[in-house]
Amino acid sequence: MRKSHWRKTMATVATSVLALGLLAGCGGNEASSDTSNDADSEKVIKLGGLFDETGATGDVGAPYAEGERAYFEYLNSKGGVDGYKIDFIGEDYAYDTSRAQQVYQSLRDRHEVAAVLGWGTADTEALRQQIINDKIPFFSASYSENLKDTGSESGFNFLVAASYSDQGRAMLEWIKENHKGSSPATVALIYQGGHPFSESPIQDMKDYAAEHLEGVVEIVPDIQIELGDTDPQTTLQSWARSNEVPDYAIINYTWNQTRNVVRDGKQLGWDTQFMGLNWTAGEGLIPSGDDNQQWVDALDGYIGVLTHAFPTEDLPGMEPIVEYLESKGKTVEDINQKFVQGWATASIMAEAIRLTIAETGGEVTGSDIRAAIESIDNFELGGLGANVSFAPDNHAGTDKIRLGQLNNGEWNIITDYFGVSDYR
Repeated sequence: MRKSHWRKTMATVATSVLALGLLAGCGGNEASSDTSNDADSEKVIKLGGLFDETGATGDVGAPYAEGERAYFEYLNSKGGVDGYKIDFIGEDYAYDTSRAQQVYQSLRDRHEVAAVLGWGTADTEALRQQIINDKIPFFSASYSENLKDTGSESGFNFLVAASYSDQGRAMLEWIKENHKGSSPATVALIYQGGHPFSESPIQDMKDYAAEHLEGVVEIVPDIQIELGDTDPQTTLQSWARSNEVPDYAIINYTWNQTRNVVRDGKQLGWDTQFMGLNWTAGEGLIPSGDDNQQWVDALDGYIGVLTHAFPTEDLPGMEPIVEYLESKGKTVEDINQKFVQGWATASIMAEAIRLTIAETGGEVTGSDIRAAIESIDNFELGGLGANVSFAPDNHAGTDKIRLGQLNNGEWNIITDYFGVSDYR
């Protein structure tokens, strides 16, 4: 696929999306995030947020939550959605599934929210049937294939980016296209067994390789490392005693553990192309500080899935973000890709609310919002992410991703948007 630098302008994105991008806003860490003092007025729509800002995935969860809050704050500063202000009520549940249940019940019973923007795989899966019973649409930041909620299940969860499984399938197709040599490309999958998020796409990737890539891509024995294991080198060494070093390794963690695995693999002399799904990629993979150069060197060449844009890309959808940041005395250098990911997710919910208001004249129930989401067709994000479409039998908005690669500490886009549907 064609290489292009991540700062390039995506001229093909319709500029009309800017009007939709101008719907943006923010909220508090636990109570209401509506800063306009309009929460008691009649024209207010309440939305809930479940955040991981201090838990096991807080490295990526905190900027994602910040992006959601920022969107709704900006949205309200522009008059809301057709005159309706958004009261975004969110709380940090610290990646604790039982705490997520408590926060969700408070959002439902105390605050009577119309929809929720959630976070993790385990908690979203645990809440799934409850969400259906309560008729509360849910945009999780988990892209687990198990959460597609399509067909006869009549679910209320929607995936606003490519599922982890579709990300993995697309990566395997990229490996097939780019692998050099006559022997099959050997691919190790690195994850934490039994962890709902980390393990989510593993079997789907194995099944896809067996069905479509036999003789071209060979999945070798798994490498299972716990998210909190600070010495993954021991596990890698043990694995290598019984297996040949793989050509490729696909990781499904967040930033913190991903960098440890890649560093330790290289220290062991592995000549492996390390790769990872979307929560492994982004600026935070390379920490700042005195040892920054060590990480720049260790992670050089790493390839990651990019479901959303970097804030430094010159894109139509970045214009309202820049305007918001300037109002706070900030620049794009103060945010990262996960902020953009949260902002884009909130913008899709705002579009669903706009469609709901247009259809009902102002009544906004969970069932109404679900119907509106299911009517969204090729909604453009101004380049912030792949366009999304939904339907009653399709709650997965897209299967499209890009791939980025680290070069001397900088991310470079190495593909255009593509998905497994481009191959099958």
